[in-house]
Amino acid sequence: MRIRAATRGSALARWQTDRLIGLLNAVRPDVDVEVVVVQTTGDLDRTTPLEQMGGRGVFVKEVQAAVLDGRADIAVHSAKDLPALTPEGLVLACVPERADARDVLVGCRWADLPEGATVATGSIRRRAHLAHLRPDVVFAGLRGNIGTRLEKAAGFDAIVMAAAALDRLGIRPDVADRLDPSVLLPQVGQGAMAVECRTDDEGVREVLAAVEDAVARRTVDAERAFLAELGAGCDLPIAAYAVLDGDEVCLTGAISSPDGAVLLREARRSVDGPTLGRTLARHLLDERGGAALLESQ
Repeated sequence: MRIRAATRGSALARWQTDRLIGLLNAVRPDVDVEVVVVQTTGDLDRTTPLEQMGGRGVFVKEVQAAVLDGRADIAVHSAKDLPALTPEGLVLACVPERADARDVLVGCRWADLPEGATVATGSIRRRAHLAHLRPDVVFAGLRGNIGTRLEKAAGFDAIVMAAAALDRLGIRPDVADRLDPSVLLPQVGQGAMAVECRTDDEGVREVLAAVEDAVARRTVDAERAFLAELGAGCDLPIAAYAVLDGDEVCLTGAISSPDGAVLLREARRSVDGPTLGRTLARHLLDERGGAALLESQ
């Protein structure tokens, strides 16, 4: 069986696709995977802030289109790049193993960050959460691939990156402080891979099911339900992170103002992850003032 896998051309995207191929080969040696590299809006424009470009979809729309129009059979993504709603005709068929979901402060430890330090990041979520704890910090924009961002690190007191990206590419900066979720709550789906295919492609769905990670799927589904209920993407400072405790999903979600002055955060647990995500989102929106906060942005 031959499967064409659409992916971005970045080093991290290619690593993830190669990892998926390795996982598939281990359980389905009869499957041959051809890689189809697709350029996305986010890859072509590496200077405009993501929230000004439309948020999450800038890294996935063209990859999804390749599957919908028949150029590819599956789309391989970083789960954190996916919009809350899957386009008609596609299904999130597989969430393989999940890496470290935390963010990393590169160049300086959080506890050692000096007064008035300049921290570079392209994420409005990272800016808001760190500013909530350290209003004195000055933030600078940061876009580009992993290598480009690391090359720019020397120009700032620190930069913020995803631990999973560094781990998957085998990059070990001299100073890399992994921030506990109590400091910086991860983005929805951070550290996880996500594989989409056409809804009616039963053969491909069956193949992908063989490399599904049950724990990763349950946590990502809960986080994505939280995001979907809020109806937002990475153009707003929203975060959610779930872990399993026995059979229960423990989900922490947060909504904040862009400047971090207001940060609404809550943790709940349930055996039903998607319902938990929606319920937690409604609580923050309706009972904690989240709806008014989002409407003001």
